[in-house]
Amino acid sequence: MRIFTYLRRHRLFVIPFTLCLSGVLLLANGVTLSFPAIADSQRPAATVTRSPLSVTEDVRKTILENGLTILTKEVHTAPVVSVQVWYKVGSRNEAPGVNGIAHQLEHMLFKGTTTRPIQFGRLFSALGSESNAFTSFDQTAYFGTVERNKLKALLELEADRMQNALINDEQLASEKRVVISELQGYENSPTYRLDRAVRRAAFPNSPYGLPVGGTKADVEKFTAEKVRDYYNRFYSPDNATLIVVGDFDTAPTLKAVEEVFGKVPDRVKGTGVGNRESGVGTKRQGEQGGQGGVTNSSPASARLNSKPIVLKEPGAAATLQVVYPLPDANHPDVPALDAMDYILTEGRSSRLYQTLVESGLASAAGGGTANMMVGGWYELSATAAPGQQLDKIDTVQEQAIANLQTKGVTPEELNRAKAQLKATIILSNRDISSQATQLGYSQTTAGDYRYIDRYLAALDKVTVDDVKRVANTYLATEQRTVGKFEPTQIAASQPAGAGEAGTGQTAESFNLGSPVNPAEVAKFLPPVDVAATPKAQRLPEEFTLDNGLQVLLLPDSSTPTVTLSGYIKAGTEFDPNQSGGLASMSADNLMNGTKSQDALQLAKTLEDRGASLGFSANREGVEIAGYSLKTDLPVVIQTMADVVQNATFPDRELELSRQRALTQLKLDLDNPARVAQRKFQQTIYPANHPFHTFPTKESLQSINRQAVVEFYQTHYRPDQTILTLLGDFDPKAVRSLLTQQLAQWQGTGKPPTIAYPAVSLPAKIEQFNPIMPGKTQSVTILGYRGIDRKDPRYYTSLVLNQILGGDTLSSRLGTEIRDRQGLTYGIYSAFQAGRHAGPFAIRMQTDPADAQKAIASTRKLLQQIQTQGVKAEEVQTAKRSLTSSYTVSLASPDALASTILMNAVFGLGEAELRDFPQKIQAVTLDKVNLTAEELLQPDKLAIVTAGPGSATAQGK
Repeated sequence: MRIFTYLRRHRLFVIPFTLCLSGVLLLANGVTLSFPAIADSQRPAATVTRSPLSVTEDVRKTILENGLTILTKEVHTAPVVSVQVWYKVGSRNEAPGVNGIAHQLEHMLFKGTTTRPIQFGRLFSALGSESNAFTSFDQTAYFGTVERNKLKALLELEADRMQNALINDEQLASEKRVVISELQGYENSPTYRLDRAVRRAAFPNSPYGLPVGGTKADVEKFTAEKVRDYYNRFYSPDNATLIVVGDFDTAPTLKAVEEVFGKVPDRVKGTGVGNRESGVGTKRQGEQGGQGGVTNSSPASARLNSKPIVLKEPGAAATLQVVYPLPDANHPDVPALDAMDYILTEGRSSRLYQTLVESGLASAAGGGTANMMVGGWYELSATAAPGQQLDKIDTVQEQAIANLQTKGVTPEELNRAKAQLKATIILSNRDISSQATQLGYSQTTAGDYRYIDRYLAALDKVTVDDVKRVANTYLATEQRTVGKFEPTQIAASQPAGAGEAGTGQTAESFNLGSPVNPAEVAKFLPPVDVAATPKAQRLPEEFTLDNGLQVLLLPDSSTPTVTLSGYIKAGTEFDPNQSGGLASMSADNLMNGTKSQDALQLAKTLEDRGASLGFSANREGVEIAGYSLKTDLPVVIQTMADVVQNATFPDRELELSRQRALTQLKLDLDNPARVAQRKFQQTIYPANHPFHTFPTKESLQSINRQAVVEFYQTHYRPDQTILTLLGDFDPKAVRSLLTQQLAQWQGTGKPPTIAYPAVSLPAKIEQFNPIMPGKTQSVTILGYRGIDRKDPRYYTSLVLNQILGGDTLSSRLGTEIRDRQGLTYGIYSAFQAGRHAGPFAIRMQTDPADAQKAIASTRKLLQQIQTQGVKAEEVQTAKRSLTSSYTVSLASPDALASTILMNAVFGLGEAELRDFPQKIQAVTLDKVNLTAEELLQPDKLAIVTAGPGSATAQGK
């Protein structure tokens, strides 16, 4: 349940955004792949001219008598099914005074129904469903993915809450607190506050100028009657689209849908509820008719010739944001606008990256189009590099746009943009959840599920003249709205431990609610079809090159794509105490040039094909992530091989990377979640432990090229590297290519090792409160050193954690702290078990005034489970949920590739991929309760709460 302002790069090509409520979620921008590759002259002929792409050719559309639109698509690549329900209602249907009511209602639809008065998250968890929801400008969507035998059960739950939502004063009161916590969490981010101010100014007479989640002032005024009226007005079959994608048979599924949804009444037609077109609230001055009183959001309605909006507030880095009005999603200029955007902002070879980031003016720069039902906008943003001024960045950006408007673009740039856009579409439609989401967006926003195919056909016809024309039409200086965030202070300039409250225990006088009885959940769960005999999970082919490099291959021809995942034991664990950031800087600079190609050549080699390759350092290793169409896999492998063997780390690029790292450090120290994590980790691990070290300004400034080169030469070795490839390829050809490209890569001497000192638990509770002025929400992390991946209690700990806090909506922590007390938007727990013992941690986001109560409640619940144990029914429910969700997760190519890779990293053997469910099923109640006694230590916690402190807890 989260807000989507718009699906950032790209709102068309929806990447999976199933997000666990168990996390503390901040900004609401979506996620996309950036695909860093060969000019047309070098490209095989087959990749220059392709037959028209189609994403929807196997989709079937059905409309029931009550108006419900049904889109079905059989995809038999995995035994799972995705079910989504999209309602054509969002913040577009709101006005001041009721801003955020769509988002509030979305939350309420998880609270239960009159027929099932129980938190729906518990029902979804019992089904092992990856379920959640989001609210955006034009729509609200609910989505879940389950094993195929649970399809009808999921349909019944969605039909139930379409017509029987339980919306009363008591439930609304607690959930309003949760929504306000979510909104105030967004307020912690300066970029969120800037975006809100800029869009409000750009669209003063349109709901698109309102924040999707609403405001605290409006949310506080919502009544159950008002929310029910909104529900009755918009949650009706004729205003909804049901999407089913996955492993099912169409005819019996449509029959089941007719049985389940066919009896849901059209609530508006003939019921006296009122005309849906009238929207909610009163029209603002200048509003025209249409759904929800939405005004025309065309350029003519935008704010013209205005002065920049300047926010001078606590923060870390100066930020520029520019917004231009755009037409709606069905406008014929949209494909050309997207090509223009990619030429300006996508990838290292893009014009604004070159003029702003490569010049050292900005540490980051990007953009994206957002085309909605009745208008849209184009956004450009940049974060200033240290010592750089926003006015200069704005001037250079305007010059780059003017150059495009006067001189146009080159055929090479346009071909690259088209390749990137098409690859993005294909790569973002590899798993069934993403395919369903694409259909939902197309049907609700554009009014036609085939929209993406029409888009692709139109994109093929875009010319260089079209790009120049749309740049002149839509990027006129007088049409833009400019916003600047100028930080008044560095919010976390004090040491991370400053403001600590010392040691001791919190005390609250209250009683925990009763744990939810799984039998009560089962009573409301729809019947589940008898499961078919599961198909055995295919195991990867494994081999090792002569130089020690380990490779795992799993061919899958279901889509013409390939995922490359890799791992090199060169992570931050090897950072010397005084050189925090060395491992990350080494990984970040790998793509900055080799002996045969400079950084721009490397980027173009990949971006010309819409492929990507990246390296990032984490705690125990460097992750390699590559994506491509199957025809371009050789280029990705060749580039990866060149980089790991021949990186040159040019001085200029290294210095730019240092400046970006310094900016990121400032942003991290202005982020309560990052500050809390840093202080927590440095509390539970001693100063001589590898997990204690973090980058500082001094350490980043001290890292020179020699240190980076030595780190690279020491730690980047084939015998410390594992590669996994999953997708459409010939294993023999790939093996031959890997041998050819990597056989000469050799390590010298023995691989480096590092000592991990013993870590004891705190002797008593240690509590710290880093104070961060200007924030509205606090982030709390509490825990201690946990276990490693090979600990014999690992599988039992997963079951225990699932009961404790593995799922915000169904766990004991979520039930008590979120649902009953309404103290947090999200709370979750996890054992971070790696090659070495990572933390056991519980994380939550709260109002500062509620932090101590939430901490005390959490400790009391830990004590309850440690001393009293859990019930047998809870263990069985947790095991079913874990094994079902495991099957669902492996339907995603990225998740499957990652699972194969990490099993190899942990030395578990390839059979772990198949055996994991059986190991979970072998967990017993006695084992869980014994593990709870051993691993839950409520009196030995490190507790860190980063935020404004209770004295400044007013919020917004």
